Amino acid sequence: MRDVAVIGVGMQKWGELWEKSLRDIFTESALLAIDDAGVDHIESMYVGCMTSGLFAGQEHLGSLLADYLGVAPIPSLRVETACASGGAAFRQAFFDVACGEHDIVLAGGVEKMTDVDGGGATYALSTAADAEYEVYHGVTFPGLYAMMAVAHMHKYGTTRDQLAHVSVKNHHNGSKNPLAQYPFEVSLDQVKNSVAVADPLNILDCSPITDGAAAAILCPLEMAGKLSDKPPIKILSSAHATDSIALDSREDIAWLSAVEKAGEIAYTGAGLTPSDIDFVEVHDCFTIAEICVIEALGFFDRGKGGTGAESGETAMGGRIPVNPSGGLKSKGHPVGATGLAQIAEVTKQLRGGFGERQVEGATIGMAQNMGGTGGSCVVHILGSV
Repeated sequence: MRDVAVIGVGMQKWGELWEKSLRDIFTESALLAIDDAGVDHIESMYVGCMTSGLFAGQEHLGSLLADYLGVAPIPSLRVETACASGGAAFRQAFFDVACGEHDIVLAGGVEKMTDVDGGGATYALSTAADAEYEVYHGVTFPGLYAMMAVAHMHKYGTTRDQLAHVSVKNHHNGSKNPLAQYPFEVSLDQVKNSVAVADPLNILDCSPITDGAAAAILCPLEMAGKLSDKPPIKILSSAHATDSIALDSREDIAWLSAVEKAGEIAYTGAGLTPSDIDFVEVHDCFTIAEICVIEALGFFDRGKGGTGAESGETAMGGRIPVNPSGGLKSKGHPVGATGLAQIAEVTKQLRGGFGERQVEGATIGMAQNMGGTGGSCVVHILGSV
């Protein structure tokens, strides 16, 4: 197995991109990544996308996007594991390079979510839940995460204010991100008094519907200096784990077992512990999700994730900065692209000189991308060389 590096990343501004198609927004980000890497060709491509058929009426993305990007007939494959599709596409690209099949590989993620109305978007997203045991009975993802929040609050004493602190912190970070969908700050009172969605979650506890894409270029570490003038960022480990989709099948709905397992594998593969990580991009599709994830990854003891957000330990300059990008909450959540946007953020942070959002002294970063309510999870640890 060869050591693998990220040598280029690309992402355009996310939001409601009415004037652009799925193929347009993917190609823009892919070209930005290719330009960032300084390469003149790619040899294979992996595309993370959750459900373009329902959102945009388009399947067969591997062929379509390779053609539109102008790189056919290279092998190009769509990867799907719900909202973790982008992270899974990056993992497949990592293995492609590590195994020696190809030298220059593009991992991309894309979702065009605003071409349907709210009901259509809700239905498309619901396909990441258990169709027979959850969706059939009318549950939605805000409802599922609300159940997780209530369980966490009951078991550990997590408070409504602690949930709100996650949103306040991520919007503060996102206000400094020019690519974010919602680059503005919010107050604790604004979060707590925003429109109710599923008790105890309000609209400002929820990530938005988003159009967007992101991409990364990978190559063997030993070739990075010859191919690109950007500082290579080494992929220290890659991990993937799964759990039951349906919440009622889990022993504890306030605990994310797939995240815990993927984290353990990633730490072991990199020879690191949680205390070695300088910052982390996590899947905060809802405020309770961030709290549960940082516990499962070992940054906080069980039940203490909310305290970490409230005390400022997860803020920029805190013990473990979480979501310097603004996270899904502020940056946006085009579900198939989120995992690659996390990789782009980690890569730029580790290169250094990232302005107001720079995590001081960062040399090791983590990206955690999750599908559904944690039925799948992909974790990557990256480091400066």
